[in-house]
Parts: sequence; structure tokens; C-alpha cells
Amino acid sequence: MNLPNKLTMFRIILIPIFTLILVLDVPAAAIMVAGTSIPVSAIIATVIFIVASLTDLLDGKIARSQHLVTNFGKFADPLADKLLVMTAFIFLVALDQAPAWVVAIIIWRELAVTGLRLLLSEGGEVMAAAMPGKIKTTTQMLAIILLLLNNVFFNNIGIPMAQIMLYVCLFFTVYSGTDYFIKNRGVFKDSFSK
Repeated sequence: MNLPNKLTMFRIILIPIFTLILVLDVPAAAIMVAGTSIPVSAIIATVIFIVASLTDLLDGKIARSQHLVTNFGKFADPLADKLLVMTAFIFLVALDQAPAWVVAIIIWRELAVTGLRLLLSEGGEVMAAAMPGKIKTTTQMLAIILLLLNNVFFNNIGIPMAQIMLYVCLFFTVYSGTDYFIKNRGVFKDSFSK
């Protein structure tokens, strides 16, 4: 178990902790930050989410720079990312911070691209993350943080930055998913040739 894989496992362990903090709403209190009331549980959950997101950034960089890429890492790293993001978005729907239809589209895309990766891996191909996918991940994480923190720092100036970022991430989610399928459409060629 090398360092990148340990970071991935740590991220996976953080997901149920993130979930429990939001489910139990512990501690059940709120504080004012820059004129915005934020539940303490949301602040704790956001810190956990940020730490988990940073491990995602670190494990990939370390694995590539030190040639520590493993089959476990190829499997667990993207799985951990999807679990973290999908869990957060589902809770944002439950907290009435994000529309269910937006989150449904995001989850559809994540599952579809995961299926595409599996198909490609059966043929010995690895689908590397492209720039639209990286932008998608960044905008998703920013949207989740802003939504969990009730649009903190932007409420005072009347800009719904959390909602704006949610729709920006929706755009890049759809765009990057479409991009992956167009670039890898050859995997389906036998399905349409008969």
C-alpha cells in the first residue's frame, strides 16, 4: 500500500464521516460568517470535503511523479472521487440547496463515464482525464463548497455565486461527458455494424 493508495483509502474513509456529520447535524448550531448563517455541521462537513478533495489532487500527482501507479489506484481513485461528489450532491438536494434534476444529470454523467472507462479497460485502453473533465471536477468541488456554506462571502453583495457555480459545473459535466463519448465512440462500433 503505497502513499497514493493510502491517500485514496483515507478519502474513502472520510466519505462516511462526511455523511454522518450532515445526517446527525452535530453539533446542531449555527454561526455567522460574513453576515451568513452557516450550520456548524455544514462547516465541519465542508472542511472534511476540502481535505478529501485535496487528497484527490495529491494522490494523482504523487503516483505519476514517483511512478507509483497501481491497478488498485486506477480502480479506487476515480471511484473515491465519484462517491465523494455524488454523496455531497445528494445531500445538497436533501438540504434544499440544489435542484434534484441538476444532481440527477451530474450523477447520470458520472455513471455513464465510469461505464465507458470499464468498456475501454476491457480492451486494454485507459481513458486519461482530459481538460474538460478536470474543469468539471474543479467546478463541481467549488459548487459543493459554496452550496454547503450557504453562498458565504457572496450573500452580502447579492451575487448567487453558489447557484452560478452549480450551473457552470452542470455545463462542464455535460460537455466533458459528451467529449469523452465522442472521442471514444469507436468502442461501440461493433454494436452498430450488424
